[in-house]
Amino acid sequence: MPTFDQPADLVLTGGPVHTVDAARSRATTVAVRAGRIVAVGHDEVRGLIGSGTQVVDLEGKLLIPGFQDAHVHPVGGGVEMGQCDLTGAETADEYRTIIAAYAEVHPEAEWITGGGWSMEAFPGGTPTRDFLDALVPDRPVYLVNRDHHGGLANSRALELCSVTRDTQDPADGRLERDGAGVPTGMLQEGAMGLVARHVPAPTRDAILAGLLRAQELLHSYGVTAWQDAMIGTHAGMADPTPAYALAARDGLLTARVTGALWWDRARGAEQLPELLALRDKLTIGDRLRASTVKIMQDGVAENRTAAMLDPYLTACGCPSDNSGISFIDPKSLSSYVTSLDAAGFQVHFHALGDRAVREALDAIEAARAANGRTDTRPHLAHLQVVHPSDVPRFRALGATANIQALWAAHEPQMDELTIPFLGPERAAHQYPFGDLLRSGATLCAGSDWPVSSPDPLAALQVAVTRREPGCAADTPVFLPDQRIDLGAALAAYTAGSAYANHLDDTGSIRPCMLADLTVLDRDIFAAPPEEIASARVVSTYVGGVEVYSAG
Repeated sequence: MPTFDQPADLVLTGGPVHTVDAARSRATTVAVRAGRIVAVGHDEVRGLIGSGTQVVDLEGKLLIPGFQDAHVHPVGGGVEMGQCDLTGAETADEYRTIIAAYAEVHPEAEWITGGGWSMEAFPGGTPTRDFLDALVPDRPVYLVNRDHHGGLANSRALELCSVTRDTQDPADGRLERDGAGVPTGMLQEGAMGLVARHVPAPTRDAILAGLLRAQELLHSYGVTAWQDAMIGTHAGMADPTPAYALAARDGLLTARVTGALWWDRARGAEQLPELLALRDKLTIGDRLRASTVKIMQDGVAENRTAAMLDPYLTACGCPSDNSGISFIDPKSLSSYVTSLDAAGFQVHFHALGDRAVREALDAIEAARAANGRTDTRPHLAHLQVVHPSDVPRFRALGATANIQALWAAHEPQMDELTIPFLGPERAAHQYPFGDLLRSGATLCAGSDWPVSSPDPLAALQVAVTRREPGCAADTPVFLPDQRIDLGAALAAYTAGSAYANHLDDTGSIRPCMLADLTVLDRDIFAAPPEEIASARVVSTYVGGVEVYSAG
């Protein structure tokens, strides 16, 4: 029973309330005092209403713990929203219109930058510089694709950056070339740096504006906390470190943020002291800490840079000579992860192919053997292809599976640019959410925005149905055995991500927990799974303070 000696600051009543608490999964009323939940229950909790209590009548709307995004790039996404933003378009013709209009409206721009184009809009997923030259011939243009593992430059940009037929591919990427060996303008993975390093960096004010723009957007989707998956500079994304520090110190940061410090794969263990210093610098109040290091171990399957145990297939279905790229030598990776773990860092891996997943798990196993079982909570993001023999290792090693559920569906990038080059056996190992859950692994969830939508509700629907929201009625379910139920999916996006973020007093609605809460306009548990993404966020609270209202 709640104590009634002091009234609540906030009471939300008239539920339902989905608590993500196994001991009491449903309630109708929640009371908050001094930023924390003091009571969860039914009518008896209304006894905490006093003369100064704010009372919110839910009127049947669903109250849930605030969503937490365990893998997102909010500052990069927010900055891109202010540039040539192609994320709302789908076809090459739409991209032409947006790029031409942006160039016309911004004659002062030295470079045209931005991104968000989809590979499936172009034959083979690889447009050429000619596409941009026809639109902007006189200024350099550099636009990253949706997954941010490739970028397209026009001829002027290639000229200014001295990218020619004689330019060698970097070890961690490649230049797409025509039949004569001339770069086409499409740069994959590490080759992006050949142009990106010459692009004028956004100003500090622009980066801060991008952070605040992204924060507003994420709050509108019910997100109360996130893990920024890249604190540093890579692939042309601006370093968000100064913006986060300023926002945290000036009280502008209303979300709870865990920063994943970028591991420079061109360097080695000598960068550890710098990461330790940066961890101290970015631990500010109760809203910001940088207790994680991000290691990108491979690329993506669509451009065949994700690290695979066996070679990709060619267009004719024959084995190729390419198995993708392991960006860090596996032996070195185990050494680095062991040192990071000993220093108290969580390691957040980008591991998409089955070889990269295995290399990351091997590194965690080495760290456990050397350091013992510490509470660093390593997690592997993306997990597009996981060999079945590695699925039980997540639970055994205490490695959290960080899922991006929106990707686990049939769509052109999957059906045209991925499955044919994986082959049927390996394609059946994609995004094994069900197998991971049944094996006892802890799941957390993230969007990878701006790679894909930051909307957790759309991701929940795909996790449950394995079909894209709004797809045709005859669209097949993508690997139906890997569907998970809504309760498990929501737990991944709340309690699971809270665990990954070391925010142990968030993620569920229980007394003493921080009042990080989201109100949806309907009970998504009472509707068909195909309607989950139709729900909308009504309001978002962080520490009992409303940070978003739909009005």
